Amino acid sequence: MSKIITRLFDSFADAERAVIELERVGVSHNDISLVSHKSDKRHEGVKAREPHDHTAGEAGARDAGVGAAAGGVLGAAGGVLAGLGLLAIPGLGPVVAAGWLASAAVGTLVGGAVVGAAGGLVGALTHAGVSKEEADFYAEGVRRGGTLVSAKVDDDKLGSAEVALNAIPYVDIATRGAAYRQSGWSSFDPEAAPYTDDEIASERARYGTVKATK
Repeated sequence: MSKIITRLFDSFADAERAVIELERVGVSHNDISLVSHKSDKRHEGVKAREPHDHTAGEAGARDAGVGAAAGGVLGAAGGVLAGLGLLAIPGLGPVVAAGWLASAAVGTLVGGAVVGAAGGLVGALTHAGVSKEEADFYAEGVRRGGTLVSAKVDDDKLGSAEVALNAIPYVDIATRGAAYRQSGWSSFDPEAAPYTDDEIASERARYGTVKATK
């Protein structure tokens, strides 16, 4: 059996650390996903997979081929980080992403059916077992400049994976969600306009990095 572990990070560097730690404790890179807003300067040069020149299925299927292009930009971390590419997710627009969650969110063909295409990131998360409320929050967090890391973790690695992730500053769902709601937000709106770079800078200045206690 396995469980989905998901964390939202204000810092892309912290999200990178989370991925590396998950791989260190034995979680397969095939079971780890990262979805990040493209505004972070660490993403400059990641152009391996453009949304306008591939179908959704082709984009999801090309993860194995983007490592050579993205790896030179992001270093020799290997695994998930070497597979990062630029693609479009419904409701978010262009993001920097890799892994099973990103593939499902753009609509990968699995068993003859398109998975996740209709629901974008929210649909992919709920299909994986995340509650609709949390999926809405995670998608909104990415829209506002955050980075999402999600992993399928086997029971025997669950404890060590939780310990590793809890040592890295991540966003507290309850606290940040309450702040979103106080400003009038209720759920992720796939029709809403993407945040501008200035709006994202304001978001990051407003919240900083919140260490969760979970």
